[in-house]
Amino acid sequence: MRRFTSLEARIDAAAHRVLDTLPARGVSGALVEFVVFGLKQAWACLFGGALLALIIATHYLWPRDAALARYDFLFLAALGIQVAMLAGRLETLSEAKVILIFHVVGTAMEFFKTSVGSWIYPEASVFHIGAVPLFSGFMYAAVGSYLARVSRIFDMRYTRYPPLWTTVLLAAAIYVNFFAHHFTVDIRYGLFAATALLYLRTTVHYRVFRFRHRMPLLLGFLLVALFIWFAENIGTWSRAWIYPSQAQSWTPVSLSKLGAWYLLMIISFVLVSLVHRPRQPELPAASVAEAKPA
Repeated sequence: MRRFTSLEARIDAAAHRVLDTLPARGVSGALVEFVVFGLKQAWACLFGGALLALIIATHYLWPRDAALARYDFLFLAALGIQVAMLAGRLETLSEAKVILIFHVVGTAMEFFKTSVGSWIYPEASVFHIGAVPLFSGFMYAAVGSYLARVSRIFDMRYTRYPPLWTTVLLAAAIYVNFFAHHFTVDIRYGLFAATALLYLRTTVHYRVFRFRHRMPLLLGFLLVALFIWFAENIGTWSRAWIYPSQAQSWTPVSLSKLGAWYLLMIISFVLVSLVHRPRQPELPAASVAEAKPA
């Protein structure tokens, strides 16, 4: 797997010319790693960040009597961002395929959830399926885009990763439960337990700048889900969509939705893992030499 696209490789080389002159150890070295970590995270969030910025901007600036509906503008803008990222080689074709799949998966779930009243889109649009404006699928695509890009940019490797087929079964069960729990028993707590059992021993190893770091993968899942939950609060505050409890006035999204995003993010992560197959950390040169037969 190539770590960078051609454009990203040029940006990385230019950054190295500056960063290589900075201290590597002590507090200054740690600060460099922290700053680079933040910059890389922002770069990985490029699609989602741009879409969220447009949602906020149109909440304040979009004229009520505009010929083009706000939701339709967001759909066309998101489509334009996606095309620009591919044309500018900020995203690979294989990543775009996963993002497209997650877009379809998300739109199908949106169609069902709005039909049962889980949330609503309060504004009119031309580009829609049922009560679902088509820009909404790009919000799911943004999660897939982030996970695909962050996997590459941080050169993520895994130890004790579960068999791929077990993760696919888990993702399928999660997706089915998003629909089925409206008609039968909600098994989300069982799905949380299954996620913990599968990934409890898994550690993700990632390179920031000079050094490799690691964390339990389950913790990484939780941090990403928390970030998405914050973004959802911004989305509902700007009335891009709202829950029934927010119809009269905005209130923070329930923390129970954090669990839903946690499970939905697992689906996206598994889809990305089908493109960027989980790899073991590289062994140090000395370890490789010791492993070779005499």
